[in-house]
Amino acid sequence: MDFAAALKDRDIILLDGAMGTQLDERGLMTRGRNNLDAAEAVLEIQEDYARCGCDVLTTNTLTMNRIYIETHNVGISVRDVNRAGAELARRAAGDHLYVLGDISSTGQLLEPYGTFTESQLYDAFREQAEILAEAGVDGFIIETVFDLREALCALRACKENFPLPALASIAFATEEKGARTIMGDSAEECARKLTDAGADVVGANCGDLDPAQMAKVVSLLGSATSLPVLAQPNAGKPRLVGDKTVFEMAPEPFAAGVAECMAAGASLVGGCCGTTPEHIQAVSRRFKSL
Repeated sequence: MDFAAALKDRDIILLDGAMGTQLDERGLMTRGRNNLDAAEAVLEIQEDYARCGCDVLTTNTLTMNRIYIETHNVGISVRDVNRAGAELARRAAGDHLYVLGDISSTGQLLEPYGTFTESQLYDAFREQAEILAEAGVDGFIIETVFDLREALCALRACKENFPLPALASIAFATEEKGARTIMGDSAEECARKLTDAGADVVGANCGDLDPAQMAKVVSLLGSATSLPVLAQPNAGKPRLVGDKTVFEMAPEPFAAGVAECMAAGASLVGGCCGTTPEHIQAVSRRFKSL
């Protein structure tokens, strides 16, 4: 299966929804570590998404790079957790869905705000991408990154070393003033620099936006690149209830918001935090009705 060809040939590609918040609901708070400690639960979630009409599953490897694992004392092997994540997603995908290796933040700030260099981040991302590629993913998705410089490190690590498509998705804090990340990067700057660095798709996911607000970001991204644009909003704006972050948007309103993202120019869509198989199924039903 050639995901690069699918990017050229398909008008719309539907990705899956949240993994982390689905694991949280099962009381499994250790996220990527669950590939090793609760593999059946991870597989069950991915199989639920596979039945919802999506085209792509993502591996449960979001922050499973060496820097994050070591600085957060996760206590697992980088190779073991990423290989297991890819194998579980491939089992759920079967022969008819694509699998993207999920890569995200190190959880650390780059110099001068933090102590890590771009070369250290690059090496960590290259190591993770190599394991995912060896395990047979069809491409990479770099997502939920709040710093454009970190996203560029991850993108270059993927594109300079592996012949696979790479989607690069940024988390935006606001859709106003040209849309901005918490580091102040604008949507236009993100789209332009990610395009120049070799991304196959640019996009937005997670952040502090609801689906309608993300549609505005999609429009800004699309105005600055000729690449396909990805939109994976949360199930509404995050809200703090006690000590817990909740997402309250129901499947049908979520699907309506994703339709706004499509109208704004997104050709790849899916869900992020708080979304469930029911949310993705609602989006799939809209595709069929169109």
